[in-house]
Amino acid sequence: MEAPYGSWPSPISGEVVARDPGWPYSGLVADHGALYWIEARSHEDGRDVVVADGVDAIPAGASARTRVHEYGGGAYTVHAGTVYFCDDADQRVYATRDGVPVPLTPAPPHKHGVRYADLQVTPDGRTLICVRERDGDPEHINDLVAFPTDGSAPPVVLAEGHDFYSSPRISPDGSRLAWLVWDHPRMPWEGTELHVAELKEGLSLFKKRLVAGGADEAIVQPAWSPDGVLHYSSDRTGWWNLYRESGTVVTALEAEVGGPLWVFGESYYDFLDDGRIVLTYFSAGADHLAVVERDGTLRDIALDCTRIVDLTADGRRALFVGASPTRSLRVYALDVDDGGLETLSPDADELVPEPYVSVPRALEFPTTGGKTAHAIFYPPHHPEYEGPPDERPPLVVRIHGGPTAHVSSILRPEIQFFTSRGIAVVDVNYGGSTGYGREYRDRLRGTWGIVDTDDAVNCARHLAQSGEVDGARMTITGGSAGGWTVLCALTQYPDVFACGADYYGVAELTAFVDDTHKFESRYFDYLIGPFDEAAWTERSPLTHADKIRVPVIVLQGDEDKVVPPAQSEVIVAALERNGIDHEYIVFSGEQHGFRKADSLRRAAEAELAFYGRVLGFDVHR
Repeated sequence: MEAPYGSWPSPISGEVVARDPGWPYSGLVADHGALYWIEARSHEDGRDVVVADGVDAIPAGASARTRVHEYGGGAYTVHAGTVYFCDDADQRVYATRDGVPVPLTPAPPHKHGVRYADLQVTPDGRTLICVRERDGDPEHINDLVAFPTDGSAPPVVLAEGHDFYSSPRISPDGSRLAWLVWDHPRMPWEGTELHVAELKEGLSLFKKRLVAGGADEAIVQPAWSPDGVLHYSSDRTGWWNLYRESGTVVTALEAEVGGPLWVFGESYYDFLDDGRIVLTYFSAGADHLAVVERDGTLRDIALDCTRIVDLTADGRRALFVGASPTRSLRVYALDVDDGGLETLSPDADELVPEPYVSVPRALEFPTTGGKTAHAIFYPPHHPEYEGPPDERPPLVVRIHGGPTAHVSSILRPEIQFFTSRGIAVVDVNYGGSTGYGREYRDRLRGTWGIVDTDDAVNCARHLAQSGEVDGARMTITGGSAGGWTVLCALTQYPDVFACGADYYGVAELTAFVDDTHKFESRYFDYLIGPFDEAAWTERSPLTHADKIRVPVIVLQGDEDKVVPPAQSEVIVAALERNGIDHEYIVFSGEQHGFRKADSLRRAAEAELAFYGRVLGFDVHR
């Protein structure tokens, strides 16, 4: 059936988008034959629930979420069947005893004033070691602490003096501790240091020494093999690869066995009982699973998953969260020898019916300076509708946050929400994105707002020039750092996009750096350069807001501490002064990234309605 692009009726409604928590499963932990994970529940006010083999392992109302670095991660661990978790309500650490949460850390002096993350329990079960973050002036104080798992004493400091700590990992015999540190102005993907020390009774360290890393080497995921050998991933060759403590190379790929340390607890490899290592690496726009055999050779395992995260093992099987372009995220167990794949998470019906799925393709396109950039393109698709032969579809250019991050080709209802209505979508892995090596990642060093903007514009132009989309009906959308790129594109290239959607984006740098949290307070040294008021003001989209000529919709959470509401308010005020058509929607109770079902629904419906009004197509909800 023929109908104008953008107007096709679709079963993928705003309600469907709201039922998709974005990343429903994370944080896999294997313990005594049971597998635990975090389940994100947008329909329960965005609660994060620890489940054991699919059964809730924390009480109703509790939410296992930490606010350390604001992005969190590593909010729980399990030892001998006891779940230890940070409750989002007060950020204290609790232990579940007979199904009842018992607090182990003192009540903070004020709400969320002390936070904990990256929880680890010593092998004897007596001590818990973790990262602690406390409110301070002029900035928060981060350190490593330890405290007894029976809650009988307050935390004691194991390591302090650096700006940031991460990844405390205890050797199998409990005698040693490894951890990561870094200091301002570095971000962890610029350079970290891996330290190790002897651990005495779980409560003190001695004989501390540096193992690897530095200002120009980013270390991620230290981990101990069952026989007590420390491993880690380093980007010293320009690609994150796996090494032993001695410096021995385990993998030598032009691919990424690792990623940016935005959240705590991410895992890219683990050990099998027989000495082999199972790992995941990112290459050519997709994740791959492989095994390092006992002779050191790397054996790829064929899977149709294009995204593999939170990889762990139970001694003989690989356990991970995986997804593909046609199947949403699931928790899987894989026998690495016979290839047997078992789904462990609930086998719920797909939110996107298979006939409506737009299958993406990896895209390379020319960009500024004769370079090549990357994207993932989703053409419009509907089993019953097609567009008129003389019409090309509208295009939504999606810009990921971070900006040190990347997107993969997985099934996302928020994308299919548009493609099933006849709107093309392209996810841009602009220069600065991870997954393509350090050189590609460092393209954004000092050029944020330039390289990312050029790549977004050149991607859109490439698709228009190739006849895939209507060059007169292109829009750009993004959140956080992606919102910054949206605003930069609308000010620097005012004639390319017909409108834009800014989700909690950065608009003005000098005010932002005073308002944002500690973790990213010096990020701009990398992205822009050391503080220079004139240079930062010139780079800020707000300075050039008078060049915006097209309608803009702005969406913002009122509790966002990463990009505070003031950033959206100043750009909205500028649009108002300049007489630019705009909409501004504030979401109550939302932080950085929307989590509540009603917010997700409202945001999707508002963005679609805005595009329909501006681009001239009838919207079918």
